[in-house]
Amino acid sequence: MIDKYNSRPDIAPFTGSTPATDFILTATDITKSFGGVHALRGASMTMRRGEITALIGDNGAGKSTMVRCLSGIHRPDSGEIVLDGEVVHFESPNAARQQGIETVHQNLALVEDLAVWQNFFLGREKTHGLGPFRTLDRKLMRKTAEEMLQGLAVNVPPVTSKVRRLSGGQRQAVAIARAAGWGSKIVIMDEPTAALGVQETARVENVITTLRDAGVAVLLISHNFDQVMRLSDHVWVMRAGLAVAERRTEETDGDELVALITGAKAA
Repeated sequence: MIDKYNSRPDIAPFTGSTPATDFILTATDITKSFGGVHALRGASMTMRRGEITALIGDNGAGKSTMVRCLSGIHRPDSGEIVLDGEVVHFESPNAARQQGIETVHQNLALVEDLAVWQNFFLGREKTHGLGPFRTLDRKLMRKTAEEMLQGLAVNVPPVTSKVRRLSGGQRQAVAIARAAGWGSKIVIMDEPTAALGVQETARVENVITTLRDAGVAVLLISHNFDQVMRLSDHVWVMRAGLAVAERRTEETDGDELVALITGAKAA
């Protein structure tokens, strides 16, 4: 069905059928407009538990807006988001985090002059003591940060190191490990290796697959089709504000994904 925002009759939203119990997240008919610009025009997508789901599309396809709706940055104008069987409404990114959705943005949101452990607990500080005499429990936070990094087998300098001394790959690994530590259900990653070299990319991709193997659902936004084919289990294709196709990764290839993005091939 083409919704009222769809001024392109050649582009129709994809409709598929899979048992709802397989999904950790279902977004249905999501719309979002900014003035006269309809960024999302009834987009629907799903994510399965313990899988890496790739979200791909050309610039302006609606990927970023969809991610912002899922992570609480934007509130959809209409549509429904179901997380782990319950309808959710996120008023802010903090509300999404409280529901178990963490996002690793391209800018990583790390404070360079703080240590690794301090970045882990920024806004989530642990304290001890009573009433007005409570103080920061630095020992507990450092220990917990170390355990979170070790749990993902992330090879970074000591948690007492300042972020500004870390390489690009190490910073990305810290941001992912932080998200994994707090995001019990879904971790969204926006171009996680865009500015990294070959070796650092390989290390970060290993962290991502470790996250999946631990049972966390990962949403990967990437323009790198080789990466999408290597890492993802499932792919959603967006075009002109709609999710126009989905594929199991093992059943497609880069050429077909390009054709779906450009519209040279119908879903």
